[in-house]
Amino acid sequence: MSDLVPGLRAATNQPPALVGHNVVTADLALTEALVRHGSADLVDDLAPLGAEAGTAEAREHGMLANKHHPELTPYDRFGHRIDEVEFHPSWHWLMERAVGHGLQAAPWEQQEAGAPHAHLRRAAGFFAWSQTEPGHGCPISMTYAAVPALRADEAIAKEWAPLLAARSYDPGVRARSTKTGALAGMGMTEKQGGSDVRANLTSARPTAEDGWYALHGHKWFTSAPMNDVFLVLAQAEGGMTCFLVPRVLDDGTRNRIDVVRLKDKLGNRSNASSELELDGTLAQRLGDEGRGVRTIIEMVAATRLDCVLGSAALMRHALAEASWHVAHRSAFGGLLVDKPLMQNVVADLAVESEAATALAMRLASAVDRPDDPHEVALRRIALPLAKFWVCKRTPAMVAEALECLGGNGYVEESGLPLMFRESPLNSIWEGSGNVNALDVLRALGREPEVLQAWITEVGAARGGDSRLDRAVDDTLALLGDSGTLESGARRLAGQMAACLQGSLLVRFAPAEVADAFCGSRLGTTYGGTFGMLTSGSLRDVVERATPAS
Repeated sequence: MSDLVPGLRAATNQPPALVGHNVVTADLALTEALVRHGSADLVDDLAPLGAEAGTAEAREHGMLANKHHPELTPYDRFGHRIDEVEFHPSWHWLMERAVGHGLQAAPWEQQEAGAPHAHLRRAAGFFAWSQTEPGHGCPISMTYAAVPALRADEAIAKEWAPLLAARSYDPGVRARSTKTGALAGMGMTEKQGGSDVRANLTSARPTAEDGWYALHGHKWFTSAPMNDVFLVLAQAEGGMTCFLVPRVLDDGTRNRIDVVRLKDKLGNRSNASSELELDGTLAQRLGDEGRGVRTIIEMVAATRLDCVLGSAALMRHALAEASWHVAHRSAFGGLLVDKPLMQNVVADLAVESEAATALAMRLASAVDRPDDPHEVALRRIALPLAKFWVCKRTPAMVAEALECLGGNGYVEESGLPLMFRESPLNSIWEGSGNVNALDVLRALGREPEVLQAWITEVGAARGGDSRLDRAVDDTLALLGDSGTLESGARRLAGQMAACLQGSLLVRFAPAEVADAFCGSRLGTTYGGTFGMLTSGSLRDVVERATPAS
């Protein structure tokens, strides 16, 4: 039969695999933001990371880490309680490189040493490397976020921060003194409270050793239970307090941390999320009793930034796969990319991705300027805005990118189903949409400087596009209606975030990108369905977003 039909076994009209490209240098929205907020040296510095992220090897490790899920071993063969989680070698391959590239806590020490753009560099690296596989970004993110909270106690920070910042991936349940690098986790939520951490029931009782407590309770979500140290909230006599819980005590004995089970999740399956039982678990107090939420709030802010970065990375990865596919796939007499309607869809996806990238990098640059009042105030209001908006936009955007590949996109081998399962996560982690929208209202009500920071930031583009100007005015008008502020918090947060994105694109993006964004996202009846652009040079937008061959 094969002699009668030449090439029967050959596949034709299939795009080549998207490998061998540089995830950093091929992303113009990213590189331009790095130069804008930092310098061209940052692009050069991150180029090796981008090259490795775009390899076939990295793609394969990402798929394997999700195919072979972590497994919990509560007891060893002799019946001793060990509570260890085993990961596939591909997880360790990804983790080793993430740590080696300094994507965990390294920026904090670099900043103290005088590096001017340490957090921007790290954010761009995290954004790019997350496109290999998103799940392992969780322990990397928590380790990055732990350092600001540790600074509530200088002695504790001195013990742990250097290990968390070390570029050495050293897994294993061992004492701190024997390790060349460490990772941090977090246990805030409990089954009866969720986001309402003030409802936590875990108790903390002082021990005979100064500053040490015994914890008793149940933690509902603790990711990466194999990490070396955890920040945990518990009720002490003085109220809700933050504690540092080491996996192994200084004398080498294992702390009493019982892993009840691993969560069976929709996505993020390479990462082990667990329930923990604390029964006499030893912990050091971090900060004063009753000040736990205030102590840990900087950790929450840092992980919220990583939620934005992670969602923007999913957008960019999905866009790259979609634009690459349509540039190489033919249908109905020509390449898909040349079909006007497909061009409209991919251009719309590209605009969404660029807006998310621009906002994420702007927020990261603010972390590099902790002494600038405008940057501090902008970060306070823009983080929950971006966390709400970018993370909410991601599932629809990834779904549309998947559809560009048709049936091929629905098959696991394409990688798009993994991205789609991952896409709702960041909207839930570190506060759902409602929590972040209400946090925007809280900031506006208690800290008047944050509104001025938002006005200053969006005002920098005043006169650049009349649609943006009207959208800013309409958003400010919403603030005057105090009777509907809470019920309309999502609408307000979405408009404020879109105005921030529009301001950045009007000032810094190519005219066709800014025009398409302002024409579709600001002051219109745009319903969120992609492929409904009515302005802008669509081909130019698509070409800008498509990875180079």
